[in-house]
Amino acid sequence: MSIIPSQLRKGLGLAHVFTIAAGAMIGSGLFILPGIAHAMAGPGVVWSYVLAGLLATTGVLSMAELVTAMPKAGSDYFYIMRGFGAGMGSVAGVLSWFSLSLKSAFAVVGMATFIRLIVEFQGWFIGIVLTVVFVILNILGVRQAARAQTTIVFTLFGLLILYIVVGLPQTRSDLLIPFAPYGVGQIFSTAGFVFVAYGGLLKVASVAEEVRNPGRIMPLGLTLALVFVTLLYALTVMVTSGVLEKSVLDDSMTPISAGGRAIMGEFGFFAMSVGAVLAFVSTANAGIMAASRYLLALSRDNLLPSALSRVNARFQTPHIAILVTGALILLSLLLELKILVEAASCVLILTYMLSCLAVVVLRESRLSNYRPLFRVPLYPWLQIGGLLGLGLVLFELGVEAYLISVALILVAFLVFWFYGRPEVRQESALLHLMARLTDKQLVNGALEAEFKEIIRERDEITWDRFDQLVEKAVVLDIKKPMERDEFFRLAAEKLGPRLDYAPDDLADVLKQREEESSTLLSDSLAVPHVVVQGEGRFEMLIARVADGVKFSEQAPAVKTIFVLAASRDERNFHLRALAAIAQVVQKEDFNQRWFAARNEQGLRDVILLTNRKRSSYSPSALDG
Repeated sequence: MSIIPSQLRKGLGLAHVFTIAAGAMIGSGLFILPGIAHAMAGPGVVWSYVLAGLLATTGVLSMAELVTAMPKAGSDYFYIMRGFGAGMGSVAGVLSWFSLSLKSAFAVVGMATFIRLIVEFQGWFIGIVLTVVFVILNILGVRQAARAQTTIVFTLFGLLILYIVVGLPQTRSDLLIPFAPYGVGQIFSTAGFVFVAYGGLLKVASVAEEVRNPGRIMPLGLTLALVFVTLLYALTVMVTSGVLEKSVLDDSMTPISAGGRAIMGEFGFFAMSVGAVLAFVSTANAGIMAASRYLLALSRDNLLPSALSRVNARFQTPHIAILVTGALILLSLLLELKILVEAASCVLILTYMLSCLAVVVLRESRLSNYRPLFRVPLYPWLQIGGLLGLGLVLFELGVEAYLISVALILVAFLVFWFYGRPEVRQESALLHLMARLTDKQLVNGALEAEFKEIIRERDEITWDRFDQLVEKAVVLDIKKPMERDEFFRLAAEKLGPRLDYAPDDLADVLKQREEESSTLLSDSLAVPHVVVQGEGRFEMLIARVADGVKFSEQAPAVKTIFVLAASRDERNFHLRALAAIAQVVQKEDFNQRWFAARNEQGLRDVILLTNRKRSSYSPSALDG
């Protein structure tokens, strides 16, 4: 089989993101948990689901910002790695792989349980067959897996909407009163118990690299899925609580199927059991798709063997990572999963908390190339509220879940310490934040460079000749005020050797050109451009002057200067370069980014990453 480490195919649209996210959420959280949760909170369990959804919103919105800035395979691992460093990132990646794989295994077990209500068959055999089928489907391609997910999820939506529409008129008010028989506090604690129902949103974030136009589609798809599923949860649980006696509903392992029988007879029982099977199928499918991307991302960063990052040449999917994930799921079918799933929910809550923290660290680090296409509103209060609320939810989990989570964290850390640590040379935003607070040189620009390449890939930017010119341009970052002629002498000293000009002669040409007609475009921007002798010559100097250059009495503080020097045969490109500069400086956020840039490369990146109309003009002349 031919294999190459290539880019993943961008084949997912809004419908795919919505259905993967919604399908990943609708599973055991709806078809098994309501009976157990009703025994804990009574009819108030409806609000437990709503509160859990509101709490999940803080993590989801933070995640949406992060994945639009870094739409790469591995989602939370990738941005936790870049936010906090290799140690925490690798632990988060391995844990998320474990938790999503175990959730998928739990879904397979649940699926087999419901299938056995319809037909007599060995549950373990059904689980193995379904796991193998979905592994193959994911290897064949993410679009094929996502198409199957779309069909499954919309069928499931149809069944649940039917359940709600038929069931709402049959709900009995006496079954919904008293609303909080065990106290309002139990509603809040039960929200922590059912929070796992919203854990599937991590799955769609992990395939962000394969989403078309992720800046628009990811936040929209995640938000729509969360709102829709929260409403679907609340209405479905309300109908179930309103049609089943407490003695039937409390601790039931098939609450929605029992509700279907109560409102639609045996057809309802059969339909809701089919719906449960579809929910578990979609959870297992999305889980394999997402979990395998964690192995891919860890391998790309040399934290796991390189074979796991291989992408199939024909199907463009990480087939080895998918196979390893499938193997873990098959092994998990042999285990008692209840406590392991609780531990997985603990890991998911920690991941949401880290998402909130990562947004804070990345924003406060002031990285120039951290450029999310979606920014979380109400920053930082939304993140603070999320951390406090999620912390309370975490407190509600049992001791056994904590112990198993600690064991998994230890395993993940040992993998990093003995395998990944010697290979890692990864910068983090946390180091940038520390450098900013302590004014010490702790970073070398590797993270900014990586973010630059991510933006190029995300925005599909192809360098044109002007970009090539910027890359090799002289960049000056001047901290003191200067007179115009003093600046021209400095510029001539830097550009003269490149143009085979004596610095004094070039300084005279610049002064003469400025005296003929001003090159000021505004009180703070100038673009001196001159014609020099020779052929095929084109050089640029870029300058940021903190206290400004005094070009005239009317413009005493020009802080942004582009100097262009070109031979006559480069006239056409000269005009293109002037047009490109005009596009760059006219962007609304140019000044903010320009004066926030930390160094010379940061100034280059402000220009290079500007969204402008790029020319197909060949850069070959630069190479000569």
